[in-house]
Amino acid sequence: MVNAQQHYSAEQVEKITRQWVETMVVGLNLCPFAAPVVKDNSLRYAVTEAQEGEPLVAAFLAEVELILAASETDISTTLFIVPVGLEDFYVYLDHLHLFEELLVESGLDGVLQLASFHPAYLFAGVPEDDLSHWSNRAPWPAFHIIREAEMGRALTHYAHPEQIPERNIKRLRELGREGLIERFPPFADYC
Repeated sequence: MVNAQQHYSAEQVEKITRQWVETMVVGLNLCPFAAPVVKDNSLRYAVTEAQEGEPLVAAFLAEVELILAASETDISTTLFIVPVGLEDFYVYLDHLHLFEELLVESGLDGVLQLASFHPAYLFAGVPEDDLSHWSNRAPWPAFHIIREAEMGRALTHYAHPEQIPERNIKRLRELGREGLIERFPPFADYC
């Protein structure tokens, strides 16, 4: 989605997504828990060719199985990236809901949780041009598969985690649209 007219290989999608994580998520400290997993290389970038429907569900469930079978030191967390098929934000949200239901039905509620990222991310009830949306905007639609136990341990060492969203919104607004694009130029193509 960085440029809807251009086809990107899985390697290019992963490279640009890594740049986004390093520049925006870690660089701006949007997620204070991301830096350690990036540093120790335990964040898995899983780019799927599946576009939607049953193939996408199967690919998602395969990633869930993979993270559950791996040790936290090998795969701490997974960014499941869907470069084609979920360009429409509301179609993406339908899949997010489906994936969350699958985790519950699989008995994984409380074991894994999902965080959501999309190039056209919009928070309900917030004006479309508000920079708060950029906290959840990524180059391509992605589902972040997070181990809840690991997140729980990380939260015990972080004072006032409930203030993270407000802090992020303030930082994004301070940088402004042009500052964000300067920091991560691919944003110009989709934001």
